[in-house]
Amino acid sequence: MTNEFQWGPANPHPLSKMRTELVWDGKYDDYGKRREVDVAACAMPMQKIETVDEPRQRAAAEGQMDMYEQKLLVAREKTEIYQADFRNRLVWGDNKLIMASLLKEFKGKINLIYIDPPFDVGADFTMDVPIGDGKETVGKDQSTLEMVAYRDMWGKGTDSYLHMMYERLTLMKELLSENGSIYVHCDGRMSSHLRLVLDDVFGADRFTNELIWRRAFGHSDSNRYGIIHDSILFYGKTEQRIWNTILQPPDKEYIDMFFDQYDEKRKERYQRISLSALGLSGGGYNYEYKGVRTLWRCPIETLKKHDEEGRLHWPNKQGGVPRIKRYESDYEGVPLQDIWTDISKIHNQSGELVGYSTQKPEALIERIIKASSNPGDLVADFFCGSGTTGAVAERMGRRWIMADLGRFAIHTTRKRMIDLQRTLHDAGQPYRAFDVFNLGRYERQWWQKERLQGAEGEHRRVVLEFFKAEVLANPPNPLLHGRKAGAFCHVDGIDSIFTRIEARALAEAVRQAGGREVTCLAWEFEMELRQFCLGLEAEFGVKIRLVPIPREVMEKNRTSPPPFLEMAVLEAAAVFRTTKGAKNAKRAVDVKLTKFLPSLAEVPTKELEALKERAVKSGFDFIDFWAVDFDWKPEQPFRHDWQDYRTRKDRSLKTVSDAGHLYEQAGKHTICVKVVDVFGCDTSIAVEVEA
Repeated sequence: MTNEFQWGPANPHPLSKMRTELVWDGKYDDYGKRREVDVAACAMPMQKIETVDEPRQRAAAEGQMDMYEQKLLVAREKTEIYQADFRNRLVWGDNKLIMASLLKEFKGKINLIYIDPPFDVGADFTMDVPIGDGKETVGKDQSTLEMVAYRDMWGKGTDSYLHMMYERLTLMKELLSENGSIYVHCDGRMSSHLRLVLDDVFGADRFTNELIWRRAFGHSDSNRYGIIHDSILFYGKTEQRIWNTILQPPDKEYIDMFFDQYDEKRKERYQRISLSALGLSGGGYNYEYKGVRTLWRCPIETLKKHDEEGRLHWPNKQGGVPRIKRYESDYEGVPLQDIWTDISKIHNQSGELVGYSTQKPEALIERIIKASSNPGDLVADFFCGSGTTGAVAERMGRRWIMADLGRFAIHTTRKRMIDLQRTLHDAGQPYRAFDVFNLGRYERQWWQKERLQGAEGEHRRVVLEFFKAEVLANPPNPLLHGRKAGAFCHVDGIDSIFTRIEARALAEAVRQAGGREVTCLAWEFEMELRQFCLGLEAEFGVKIRLVPIPREVMEKNRTSPPPFLEMAVLEAAAVFRTTKGAKNAKRAVDVKLTKFLPSLAEVPTKELEALKERAVKSGFDFIDFWAVDFDWKPEQPFRHDWQDYRTRKDRSLKTVSDAGHLYEQAGKHTICVKVVDVFGCDTSIAVEVEA
């Protein structure tokens, strides 16, 4: 059978015109067109939920604002790093949506991006977190949001991972300044793929280095060579990228080998450095000195000066070209190379360890920030984890933006940055305040949805049945789906996160239906939602219970209901004392925690029953951090007037604040108390006081 297509020079085969590129499922649409990142659809408004300036609030509480301002003035006089007009940002949410939302303000303004994205398809994200005095630990699962995001990332294997990274790297390129650089941390499984994606986004000519970081010493693997290194791919946006040469400290082996001469007069070793320019591009200086004519590297005046100082090494043979002596005391090291063996992973007894499984050593990030940014530059990390990038950037006088999808990561980072603020301020060094932002909705396709054939009503029926609630056949409002013990029930969508907007609409629907209480069942709640609901309860007169849907309801063949646990139970009371020695005595106010029960929503099922009993007996052991805003207003971000938290070194925790807050205006005030448990989940309560 003759082929109707005769391929050849006059009719070339389509494959002969293809360029070399990495192709993955999703890179092109059904018409062969390159899929672009839909930035407009991804950009969303951010809600500022916290404002953090620990030293300022501490100084205000202690009546030492004048001293505080004086310290800042001294810091400004010492250095130009401090910039009071910029507040660093910590953002919770999907980094694709976050970066799209940042473009309006920060397009072309970020000088350095370092990211350490997940690159292990079989990773186990369960981690142990300490409770109480730290002698005991409990397991922590991924949040439902993280679990779904991870399944989205690896749902189609390498294809979906590469498409996820392509979209995010494209946005990072837009955010980078013309002198900006990006460092992508990965391992041997994904480095080759990611390099090709980076070539695609930034251009192969923008590739600068593949850095090899030896993160561990040798160990035994049963059937392969031990894996002891990670790769860090380094790209610049343009040829004008920032570069600061880093010198490695003198190496003893190098010195012993090359500093092989000894100057009796100076009593010091030296090495010989050529003064000949023969063979070098750029020319040299042609002249004769002490009977030796050659092309010299320096003018004759400089050569004479070296000779007068005794820095010339003359060879034994007649007419040989002298060399200049480089003494051991002059040697500062050699420029840093692309194999890094002098930085080890964090030891389990290290003081910088914060208990986060993927934490990287500060020395590693410090080297990158020093090489590719300058003081005052803006550094970003959109997979921030434990917050190492921001902590190092803050200490080195850079501004920062960090983001992560995990609430535990945001909590770990927030605590770390507050501690660093305190340390820097107390040492008389400049620091910057930071704000915590919340990015609303995270859309995704749930794997469970296929089992329910995409029927939202079937999903609600299953959840309400396990919750042992009555399904409303004719609900008074589409947002009200069931009823239990006199309270309405709302079941949030299978592919969404329950947000502030939805909470307000639900409270309005319950009030219109004549209800006084509603239980909201959702897979994931927007960060700080409990605090927002306090305002809704006061506004609408409706009690709102937030209950996460247990992931066990989606197990095949499950008949017994899993535990439905409310987000947390928190009770607190105001504590008053009268100020002494004042002509016009005032009542100072503090807050006492009286009860706390964690939700345990992210505890593995096998540990749940034992921990429920433990939580009832000693709920305070599950508190990792708590803070107080003494004059909270529902429409404003939470202000950290006072806080206390556990650290690895100090596991103690106050249960009564010691701020001694004084109100300038008499009347009613609202105190907001925020508690974050050891799993990174937050809850809040409002306390009314009369000043």
